[in-house]
Amino acid sequence: MKSKKQMLFPKHLKIFEQVGQNIKLARKRRKLTTIQVAERADINRATLYQIEKGNPGVSMGAYFNVLRVLGLQDDFLKLAADDELGRKLQDLELLGKEK
Repeated sequence: MKSKKQMLFPKHLKIFEQVGQNIKLARKRRKLTTIQVAERADINRATLYQIEKGNPGVSMGAYFNVLRVLGLQDDFLKLAADDELGRKLQDLELLGKEK
């Protein structure tokens, strides 16, 4: 079965681009080369280049491994952690049950 290509709106692609830029800056702050990070993350340099460009087609596992190499693996736990909308919807439902 062929997998479907994910389509993202331009404003959402910009989020990926920002993540890639953040990863690139973190690597440079640590004075690590692309070769060092790619080897430690067990990916090739082309994949690291795509991550630093914010390519949404790169697997989350590859993004995670790069963050791990940079010591930022706990940032992965922040994904979807603050579900403000979900809490509001749940509170509305709970308040509705009080009646």
